[in-house]
Amino acid sequence: MKKNLILDPRSLFPILLILFISCTFNYGETDSSSENMPNLIMKNVEYVRVQSGDPLARVVAEYAERYEKKSLMTLENLYFEQFGEKGEEVNVYGRAGYAQIETDSGDLFLDGGVMIDVRTEEIALETFHLEWKDQSRILSGGDHDEVYIYRRDGSGFTGAGLRIDARRRTWEFSNGVWGTYIHEE
Repeated sequence: MKKNLILDPRSLFPILLILFISCTFNYGETDSSSENMPNLIMKNVEYVRVQSGDPLARVVAEYAERYEKKSLMTLENLYFEQFGEKGEEVNVYGRAGYAQIETDSGDLFLDGGVMIDVRTEEIALETFHLEWKDQSRILSGGDHDEVYIYRRDGSGFTGAGLRIDARRRTWEFSNGVWGTYIHEE
């Protein structure tokens, strides 16, 4: 059974984009086994993306690794937030135990307990993992992985097979959904 919820998922994705931190250090040629060794390791990382003097987003991670040959970056125990206009307030925040970013494609995998709270939409979601496909603009969970969605009005859903299409602005569950939806007129 599919259920569509109207929400602006585009507000979730700018924060995901800031995870594509670009750091390159070339120490010369190494053997082929170095493909599995990170080119850059960082601990207690804080990254703030600024545009025209205003902060757009902030990511804090306990540990990060960058793999140049694989075009891959991993982060552990991360917290992220996206700021509203002129950096005045946080409108999206979240956390995950692990993130893997494919820097060439922009695809992202969040794992280890994911929570995203979109304050401007008054909605939050929690699940074990999520995957973002940048080209198709799709955020999804596994077919059998439960996702919990809460609204500040008291609505709450649990479902499996979450798929959010950012272009169409639709949410759907492909493998069952249950809960309470409060509609105020």
